[in-house]
Formats: sequence, structure tokens, C-alpha cells
Amino acid sequence: MVFLLVATFTVKAQPITRKDTTVILLSSVSVQLECTQALNDLYNFKFDRAEFQFQYLRARYRWHPLPYFLMGLIEWWKIMPNTKDTSHDETFLAYMDSTIEVGEKLYDDYPAYHAEAAFFLAAAYGFKGRLYADEERKNWRKAASAGKDGLDYLEESKEKQDLSPELLFGDALYNYFSVWVPENYPVLKPVLFFFKKGDKALGLKQLKEVSYNAFYTRTEAMVWLMRILNSYENDQYGAFQISEYLYQTYPDNPYFHRYYARMLYSLGRFTEAEPMCKKILTRIDSGMVGYEATSGRYASFFLGQIYEARKKYDDAKAYYKMCMKFAEQIEATESGYYLYSMIALGEIAERQGNKAEAKQWFNLVKKKAGRKDEAYKDAKRRLKGLEKGD
Repeated sequence: MVFLLVATFTVKAQPITRKDTTVILLSSVSVQLECTQALNDLYNFKFDRAEFQFQYLRARYRWHPLPYFLMGLIEWWKIMPNTKDTSHDETFLAYMDSTIEVGEKLYDDYPAYHAEAAFFLAAAYGFKGRLYADEERKNWRKAASAGKDGLDYLEESKEKQDLSPELLFGDALYNYFSVWVPENYPVLKPVLFFFKKGDKALGLKQLKEVSYNAFYTRTEAMVWLMRILNSYENDQYGAFQISEYLYQTYPDNPYFHRYYARMLYSLGRFTEAEPMCKKILTRIDSGMVGYEATSGRYASFFLGQIYEARKKYDDAKAYYKMCMKFAEQIEATESGYYLYSMIALGEIAERQGNKAEAKQWFNLVKKKAGRKDEAYKDAKRRLKGLEKGD
């Protein structure tokens, strides 16, 4: 997971001419203008449009790692909505390898461009590590190797952070996660022994700075900041504000869409969450790019909860069953959404006086969940309660 640290320098910027400076394409306003719409298209899941522009960049700057990296970023965002889908892995890794190959040549042949070449090399290795460390892949050896290679280049690029806020991104992630990982995964401490310890508070501060001031890495920094605030820093409202901005800026991005719906639900803003969730389901039905069962599982569970709270039990049951179907499609039957949909269906059956059906649902939870799972324990308690009432 340390591999996550460097795993995210994303959309990096791009200048054009080979002038004698340590930053070439990261600070060129003309290249920023060329890339602006393409980056907007990428994050808004208009991949064909983004690819057309990035292919043009590759034809023009074939000697630079930037266009190869951006092409790989398209593949990365094809993976993001459902990381269980490995069909894009090969293409993604090929683009990252091309980024590394071209970046190494730039690094070796043009010493004046070391900082920028190191930046893209760290980014490419970081993204590879991030994919290998994904929960669905768990290739820790490759993840550690990619992370180590990325950190070597990160050290060099961070020395030039004053040249561009883009260069701050990797250091921000490293500072945060090099502390967070051993705190939360003590088993990995030996793996991290030779890595320099970071500073979580500084990492958060740097991520915020990149979110405010960077051009190419801004969105990726915001994604990480949103996830960190929500999952690790107990700042749901801060995460909500970012999720709202990302959804409003890129309304066709399914990952941003469902994260925003999730934050609305978590904050109890059911009136706003309801139409967001229904829109997700409509987009899945219409086959919109990136909208699939993972987003459907979130949306239908939230709707089940919303309608159960309103005592509209028939609607709630329909959405809970829909959540189960989505979970089954992606083989996520050990997930909380799947298990707690069944518990909710059992609760509703019990409220409606159908104890036999309630027992069926709670027994099914016990069958599907592991004995140490909270859902298993919950179902067991409910069954005991039903038996006492008989």
C-alpha cells in the first residue's frame, strides 16, 4: 500500500519546445490550453474525444512521456468504476511502460530535464503500484517493486517543487500514506523499514495546496483528498464539499456521481440523495459509459434505506432486492451492501408480521456471511429474538 503513495501523480502537464529549463511541458500555457478540453473530456468519461486530442499530442511530442501517460490515464479511469474488471489492465500497463521507456530516455539524454522526467517516471511507477496493490489484484511483490522504483524518482522531482505545484502531488501522498499505512497495517512495517517516514499533517496541507493551485494534478489531488477526509480523517462535510464540486464539474463521471450520492446519503440528505441515486440507475439501464453494477449496488441500497425510513416498505424491498442482484453480478456477495440488504428484508418481513420470511432472510445471511462478520452476528441475534417470540 505504500505503493499508493506515489501511485497518483496523474494528469501531468505539458509544454512544447525543448528549451533549456528543468520544466518543459509542465509549465507551458500553450500546452495547457491544448489539454484543457481533453482533460475535461477524460474526467467526464468522453474517452474518444480525450483520446483524439492525446493522440495529437503524441504525434507532436513523441519524445516526451506526457502523451503516453495521459493515454494510460484514460485506461485508468475505465478501471475506476469497477476495479474488479481487469479487462483494461493490459492496455493501462502498456501505456505506463511506454511512459517509463520514453521518460528514461529523456532523463538519460537530457540532464537539464531531469526534474520533469523524474516526475513522470515516479507517476508511471506509482500508478502501476497502485493497480498491483488494488484489493482485487493484491500483487504485493510487484506493487512494492513499482513503489520503490517510483520513490527513487520522487526524491529527485520533489527537489524542484518550487518550479510547479504539480511536482508537490507525489510528495503529498507519500507524506500522508507513509505514516498512515504502518499505523493501520502493522504487518507491513517491515516492508516500510527502509522508507523515509513522512508527515501526515504536511501531506494533507500539500494535497490541499495542489487541489487549489495545480492545473494537471488538481483533479487527482481532489479525489485523494476527498477519500482521505471521508475515510481516514473523520471530516465528512469536507469530503462532501469536494464530492459536490467534482460531480457538478464532471456530471457524467460515474465514480464522482456515486461518491456524491454516497455523501448525500451519509449526511442524511435523503431528499437530494434520492434523485441522484435514481439517475444512476437510469444511466445503467441506458448503458451509459462507466455506469455498471457497482454503482447500481450503491444507488439501490441507498434508495432501499431511504424508502424504509419513510415506511414505504414495498419500494424499499424492491430496491434491496435490486442491490442484491447488482452485487451478484459483480460477485460481491460478501459485501456489506449485499448482507445488510438481506437483513433489511428480514426486518421488513418481521415488521409486516411475516416471521417465516424474516427467518429465511436471516438464515440466508448466516449462510452467506463469515462467522466473524458483524452481519452474521446481527442475523444470529435477530433469529434468537424471533425464536423467543414464537
